Amino acid sequence: MPEPTPVSLSATLAADEILERRRRAGERVLAMTSGEIGLPAHPALRERLAAAADRTAYGPVPGSPELRAAAAGYWARRGLGTDPGLVVAGPGSKPLLYALLLAVGGDVVVPVPSWVSYAAQARLAGARPLPVPIVPGQGGVPDPGRLREAVLRARAQGQDPRSVVVTVPDNPTGTVAAPGTVRRLAEAARELGLIVISDEIYCDLVYDVQGAAAPARSPALEAPERTVVTTGLTKNLALGGWRTGVARLPDSDLGHALRTRLVSVASQLWSTAPAPVQAAAAYAFAEPPEITERVAASRRLHETVVRAVAARFTAAGALLAPVAATCYLYPDFAPLRDRLAALHGVRGGDDLARHLLERHGVGVLPASAFGEPRDALRIRAATSRLYGDDDERRTAALTAADPLRLPWIAAAVERIGEVLTDLTAPRPTSRPSRRLTTPAP
Repeated sequence: MPEPTPVSLSATLAADEILERRRRAGERVLAMTSGEIGLPAHPALRERLAAAADRTAYGPVPGSPELRAAAAGYWARRGLGTDPGLVVAGPGSKPLLYALLLAVGGDVVVPVPSWVSYAAQARLAGARPLPVPIVPGQGGVPDPGRLREAVLRARAQGQDPRSVVVTVPDNPTGTVAAPGTVRRLAEAARELGLIVISDEIYCDLVYDVQGAAAPARSPALEAPERTVVTTGLTKNLALGGWRTGVARLPDSDLGHALRTRLVSVASQLWSTAPAPVQAAAAYAFAEPPEITERVAASRRLHETVVRAVAARFTAAGALLAPVAATCYLYPDFAPLRDRLAALHGVRGGDDLARHLLERHGVGVLPASAFGEPRDALRIRAATSRLYGDDDERRTAALTAADPLRLPWIAAAVERIGEVLTDLTAPRPTSRPSRRLTTPAP
């Protein structure tokens, strides 16, 4: 009997469990591991969820007509005209991504670094992840030139890459791939016959530029016939526990065939997304003013806190590409390699994450969790859990003119600075004491 596919607990969830155990033991912890957005649900969404509590029937596998129409409108407002019949809903974008890998089949190109679950899901689907590095400073999208080389080499060796997964904007780096890079990726995918699966869960969290939000460039605008887009309400509206996501299939022969396979997979995995959550999600995707205002407030909060924390990392000597979206930082401590090895025995990201947790109670994830080598001195830090430990404080953070003046956020940012100073500052060299003597009479 064949052995089951090895699978480990998600790195983010595992790290969160460790931090929670330490917190319950009375230890001082600072959770910067997972991307859970620590903000309350909007009251209008809570009302609609409660009002739909009596919807207990399964409903259509692809999702309710109301939700699919609302999602189609959401994408249309972003320049992606969408047929509601080509929208499929699921209990979170994470299960949708896995179902898409099953529906597409074959091996999967993943960027390095990339979100912790892409490669794991590929293996669970019986595929092989094909890692391709990103263009420096442009996370989420494999370098298109290296993508071509990797796919051609893999096919020559008998592998069967059929898709490439991208994240626009990116987790873990918080950066956005340039439009030219996205365009070249689309050209490479078309040339190689790859389906592009574009995870755009963070697309509403690109920071404002000169007062106007500058959206990331979706590959669906460059290769509409072969790009699947997924998104949800986990990040922009902090509804991770409500588990809802939607996928947009391309309006092409390839897209229609893929939609049929995806719905079949969904029928076997989850049957239908929770009906009450679909009702609330339909309202959110319609984007009434109170929802767009909430998303804008969240985006401003993320940017303010991320930039303050980024300044602490760069002041300590770490390299950090300018963060353009989300609540993530991906600092590189390579310039401090010799110092960290001498001071703390830290020689890679795993050592660094372990040291920060054990010495300071600060939880971060090492670069190895995102597909990088263990000796890479990079970590991912998320700021989304710094906004407060109850809804009153989180609401205050959302509405504050300057969140950094709130005592609990100021204390967290100051604590990060103190930890980084302790991590990187050279220890004072001890000197022999000078004994004062009294002259002989």
